[in-house]
Amino acid sequence: MQIAHKEHGRIIRIEHIGSAHTKEELESLLLLARQHLSGDQLSLFVDPVSPLKISLKQSVSSVLLQILNEQYCLLGFDQLKDDIFAYLCITRIVEPTSKLDSLRVLAELGVTGISKNRLYRCLGQVITKGYRNTLTKQCFAKIAAKGISLILYDVTTLYFETQEEDEYRKSGMSKERRLEPQILVGLLVDPSGFPLDLHSFEGNTAETNTILPVLEAFRKQHSLKDITVVADASMLSSKNLSALAKAGYTYIVGSRLHKIPYDIAEYQKTQELTDNQIITTQLNGNQRIIYQYRGKRAQLDMRNIEKQITKAEKIINGKLAVHKAKFLSIKTKDKKLNQKLIDKAKALVGVKGYVTNLAIPDEQVVVSYHQLWHVEQSFRMSKSDLKARPIFHQKRDAIEAHLTVVFAALAIGKMIENRTGMSIKRFVNTLRPIRSGTVIINGKEYLAEADIPSEVRSLLYKLESGH
Repeated sequence: MQIAHKEHGRIIRIEHIGSAHTKEELESLLLLARQHLSGDQLSLFVDPVSPLKISLKQSVSSVLLQILNEQYCLLGFDQLKDDIFAYLCITRIVEPTSKLDSLRVLAELGVTGISKNRLYRCLGQVITKGYRNTLTKQCFAKIAAKGISLILYDVTTLYFETQEEDEYRKSGMSKERRLEPQILVGLLVDPSGFPLDLHSFEGNTAETNTILPVLEAFRKQHSLKDITVVADASMLSSKNLSALAKAGYTYIVGSRLHKIPYDIAEYQKTQELTDNQIITTQLNGNQRIIYQYRGKRAQLDMRNIEKQITKAEKIINGKLAVHKAKFLSIKTKDKKLNQKLIDKAKALVGVKGYVTNLAIPDEQVVVSYHQLWHVEQSFRMSKSDLKARPIFHQKRDAIEAHLTVVFAALAIGKMIENRTGMSIKRFVNTLRPIRSGTVIINGKEYLAEADIPSEVRSLLYKLESGH
């Protein structure tokens, strides 16, 4: 039984209602087709009492499950031969929740019959069978075919809902200004933000002490020689840069500016900096610092300085409670603006520094550094969309297993985002309402296929064409 839609005498669309094998089934399908045709339109005549009784037995988001599972397999993660792990990754994308509540999410996707014991056994296998090693190899293989020489690195902190520290979860410098015990997580991504490797460290580890171990592990695993790493200014230390150069790495690292650089000061004696202007200072060997001035950055810096000055003035005038402010100088009861610090800050507006030992044009160094936002975006995605924090696990193996699930989910999510141009959250919200299921018509069960809108089909085509 089909409904044919015509336009100017030509069939433009056909909807399949179902197949009948008996006279009773045929009558049921005819009634169902007529109801489908009339939709919400009221009839001019009194309809006869319909013998058609329809009820919904079950509906599931099978299309979303299918698409996410396909992406999981395309990344080669099915080499693990662990369906439970795949389901944990998929539920982390669809609706991040506790491992136990994942059973509810799976049921909405059409997966039933999984016990909580199987979930917890899977988490144990993640560690004993070295799942993360397999996942990182597959992620690297995915992008290695295109060639990779530039990788981006950054660190974030993940806190725990506990006040008790141990040898792993420790209090330290928190990026979220929290007091709870935490761990550090270092993430390597390619220039598009696709994850390549993930490592965790004790919560009180200095960020500068994480970059070299992560790079060395990555280079050893994939037998690499030439790697250029891009990292934030938090990784900058003379010891770090010397170690990176000695180990054979080239690098682009943000530079902290504590005072106006000599070369810029000399330049400004005779003329003003212009938008996108670059001034370079040569250091030892082939190392150099590239300074760039940008007009938009200068405007933003000045607004922030004015805000800090206004805050300090309110404290001085008693309109705001006394607490730490950037440009406030306090000596006993005397409070005043620190004009020397203000002048220093204003001298640096619009200027950003980049340290490198890479023999490429200065402009290319700047462009490469600004790809670091992809790492920050990946961290935001893992923390918000995938809810990697807070972590409720207590033992290190369980925490590492959780991070492995998050890493795999991040890889799937980033691949979907890169191919569709749509955030993973919006992608899930678009596909989740598309449901298939089982309907009961006059006591007989029928499978109801998902009705996929044309705009969603074009979205799915982007995924397929990117294979």
